[in-house]
Amino acid sequence: MGDVYDVAVVGGGTAGYSAALRAAQLGLRVTLVERDDRIGGTCLLRGCIPTKALLQSAAVMDAVDRSDEWGIKASGEPDWSAVKAFEDGVVDKLVNGVTGLVKARKIDVVHGPARLVQGSTALDVDGTRVDAREIVIATGSAPTMLPGVELTDRIITSDQALRYDRIPGSVVVIGAGAVGLEFASLYRSFGADVTLVEALPRVAPLEDEEVSKEISRAFRKRGITTVTGASVQRVADSGDTVAVTYDAGKGDVDVVADVCLVAVGRGPVTEGLGLAEAGVATHEKGYVVVDAELRTKVDHVWAIGDVASTPLQLAHAAFTEGYAAAERIAGLDVPTIDYPNIPKVTYCTPEIASVGLTEAQAREAGLDVVVDKVDFRAIGKANMLGEGGFTKLVAEADGPVRGVHMIGPHVTDLIAEGMLIVNWEALPVEVAAMMHPHPTLSEGIGEAHLALAGKPLHTP
Repeated sequence: MGDVYDVAVVGGGTAGYSAALRAAQLGLRVTLVERDDRIGGTCLLRGCIPTKALLQSAAVMDAVDRSDEWGIKASGEPDWSAVKAFEDGVVDKLVNGVTGLVKARKIDVVHGPARLVQGSTALDVDGTRVDAREIVIATGSAPTMLPGVELTDRIITSDQALRYDRIPGSVVVIGAGAVGLEFASLYRSFGADVTLVEALPRVAPLEDEEVSKEISRAFRKRGITTVTGASVQRVADSGDTVAVTYDAGKGDVDVVADVCLVAVGRGPVTEGLGLAEAGVATHEKGYVVVDAELRTKVDHVWAIGDVASTPLQLAHAAFTEGYAAAERIAGLDVPTIDYPNIPKVTYCTPEIASVGLTEAQAREAGLDVVVDKVDFRAIGKANMLGEGGFTKLVAEADGPVRGVHMIGPHVTDLIAEGMLIVNWEALPVEVAAMMHPHPTLSEGIGEAHLALAGKPLHTP
């Protein structure tokens, strides 16, 4: 490692490995520095992939529990060790795949903690100097805790929940964003009593208000207790149980459970990087300050993914940022990322997916807004699956679709079409002219655009 790399990427998660792979593809000499033993970062090792593997097992449990609705007599119970083995198998397969790609593109991998060397584009990796012309910081994020609350065997974050050795009989989940909704959902599927506590006035607070109302209704139907506008006063681990005290405006309420999962957000991982000494600016919450092109305030130093001060902490946003940074380093002209039009997905039951402006955001922007909503119960395939929900469109009057908001079966897969519609500024009548195969869930999108274009088929 005595010579100089074109690019040194710090962090082997979705942002980091996508930047490294693309840079190598463009002919640059790349090294990837990762402090973990394996490449993959939060998404592959502690986030998206293991969580969704558990949710798949939960979905199977739901199907078994509801099997009589489809005329099948079945019963079952979760085998936690087998569920964990399935989770681990999915993770291992994907980690091996990424590791193989990195090797195939001749990217040098260095394991160990990295620190920026002051006054140069170099890294100190556990005592070894690594020189590079460009440095990309992609160290990701980690779960944050409530002030004054510490991790124990029963007070956990999503990191510990993914490695937990048993299915708890009861859980309090603090935080009703994507992580909180997903874990509340899977715990309920596995038979736990679940209480979901959210400080803001509604669950899924970043989604359209009608989506928030629908997921609250669906959770109540599933037996999940949901409390909003609640301030957590105390979280106490007694050894045998954990007690959560909250105030939702009517005085303190105590909930005792086997486990408390804290899902109040994530913060950037920057400890030990030497950012301040190297002159790399950070926000008060620790995120690395970047411009629209993902450059930091230090020449030849970039930041991407969850560690950067960009609007979304999403794996697919991180992939996009990794590609963008690598291509700019290689001298390509890359447009800036349109963050409002990146889709958001939440894998609870029912699923939530959205892209573009909510109705409230569109009105706040001064747009002349028209909306339409199609209930999934008007769609044949959704009835076969025994699920409801809806597709909601937000459009300008006599103008393009500005937002697509969905809740229901498999909407996380359907939202890709919504992304194309919003980003290409399609008119409702243009989408209405496109056929959606029958019977499929995609008809939910087609029917919504037919309705907005003034020619509904299976809706009034």
